[in-house]
Amino acid sequence: MPAPEVVPSTLKRSPRKARETWEKTHDAAVRTYGEGQRAHRTAFAAVKHSYEKVGDHWEPKARRGPSDAQAAGGGPARRAPTAGGVDANASKDHLLSVARRLDIRGRSRMTKAELVGAIQKANARQSRRALGRR
Repeated sequence: MPAPEVVPSTLKRSPRKARETWEKTHDAAVRTYGEGQRAHRTAFAAVKHSYEKVGDHWEPKARRGPSDAQAAGGGPARRAPTAGGVDANASKDHLLSVARRLDIRGRSRMTKAELVGAIQKANARQSRRALGRR
């Protein structure tokens, strides 16, 4: 089990199951790849299949599955950008409801891609606030 200081703060504010998924996957990845970024990325990939980031924490997704094109790709590691925990494969209606909860202005005029980007920014902003950084 990883030390508590290794568990990302967003997962500390999330459901226990999300944290357990991250911890178990992280431990297995450390045994396979060693401690470091690869183990963390592998653990977050597992979390993103069942959870999406909303603000400063993770919430269960309506449907399990990859959250963005990078996660759906599989195969060898690529350096393609991810959606940062936002379920980019969700419907526009779902993204609009998340944007509404995050109080994103101008959301009704945004495209799906713009919503994903705006949610990413709002998530990062709330995570910084939760850590005491502005």
